[in-house]
Amino acid sequence: MQSIKTKLKLNNYQKTILAKHAGVARHAYNWGLVTCIKEYEETKKRPSAITLHKRLVAEVKSINPWYYEVSKCAPQQALRDLERAFKNFLTIPERGFPLFKKKGRKDSFYLEGSIKIFQGNYIQLPRIGVVKTYEILPNCKVKNVRISKRADNWYISFKYDIESAPTEKVEETIGVDIGINTLATCSDGSKFANVKAYRQAKKQLVRHQRAVSKKVIGSKNRRKAVKKLAKVHKKVADIRADALHKLTTWLAKNHSTIVIEDLNVSGMLKNHKLASAIADCGFYEFKRQITYKCEWYGSELVIADRFYPSSQICSNCGHQQKMPLHLRTYECSECSFEADRDLNAAINLKNYVNQ
Repeated sequence: MQSIKTKLKLNNYQKTILAKHAGVARHAYNWGLVTCIKEYEETKKRPSAITLHKRLVAEVKSINPWYYEVSKCAPQQALRDLERAFKNFLTIPERGFPLFKKKGRKDSFYLEGSIKIFQGNYIQLPRIGVVKTYEILPNCKVKNVRISKRADNWYISFKYDIESAPTEKVEETIGVDIGINTLATCSDGSKFANVKAYRQAKKQLVRHQRAVSKKVIGSKNRRKAVKKLAKVHKKVADIRADALHKLTTWLAKNHSTIVIEDLNVSGMLKNHKLASAIADCGFYEFKRQITYKCEWYGSELVIADRFYPSSQICSNCGHQQKMPLHLRTYECSECSFEADRDLNAAINLKNYVNQ
């Protein structure tokens, strides 16, 4: 399946009805969390999402008429999300205990039912009506959608079935070395610059963050300042994602086998001198994108062992030597071979599949 997420072009009425849906979903989630905590303290058992929804209809919906202004799917899915959050907490401890949702933070809701796409960029939604998107939508059947708010803009996302379409490959195998100064250095000599979106916008972010801190908590001016700050953060994330999408698409479409390193990103982030630069690269996102795009375009992804010394091995003779980070040129002490450090590592990654 392939997913799409695009911005909605809304009028004031549509923004209001979307905000109502998000508010009901948030209220149902928080009510369910309070109910689960009280129930567990009394009986040492946690009610399921189905039980919670029955109690919601009987106890909450009847005394809050604004629940009937939105689709029933929004509170239902919110309680399912709560149940999943508890399961994640029990199976994946690092996820943490479910937290209460706050207005304006990751507002979203779920819809299903009579959903139809027509005229390219129009989509009909239950209880909301026809909304317009900025992009042309795929001509497919949509069973459900998720609508979310980000930086004062509303976005719609959904999944649809596709068939993988393998593309004609230009090259068989390519090694890719990921770095900070250069985002990706390939074994064929291709280099992709690191856009360093956060570094470029750091002064602007500091200025907007300072403006937020000077405003009175709860005031309209603070809300306006928070929106401006969120827009800058969104722009930084979009620039970084755009660079990664262009890189991963080029790799998956044009190469049969792609070899990358299994980087210990969490360990690298413990280096406080480089943590900001490493986080600005988006190594996790690169690995995620290249994984599913290889499936789309019929390529094979090979992940080299984490302890494979790609930077220390001479790509010419195979000699291994220490390579401190400050040395940017690989100079082999055995065969006097010289090459850019990242290019040498990329060639070694390409040769990894033949070992």
